[in-house]
Amino acid sequence: MLSSIGIPGLILILVIALVMFGPSKLPQIGRAIGDSIREFKKSTKDVFEDDTSSKG
Repeated sequence: MLSSIGIPGLILILVIALVMFGPSKLPQIGRAIGDSIREFKKSTKDVFEDDTSSKG
């Protein structure tokens, strides 16, 4: 999905986000998204580890 966006599309998305949220909010938004993704990966990893340990 993301491979079809390309560099011009990513630049356009970044410019729109910059206009919508302003330069002071973008680092906070990026940090929040990164924390959410990290927490999601951790919880899915825990679920898979629990699943494999209960089978064996």
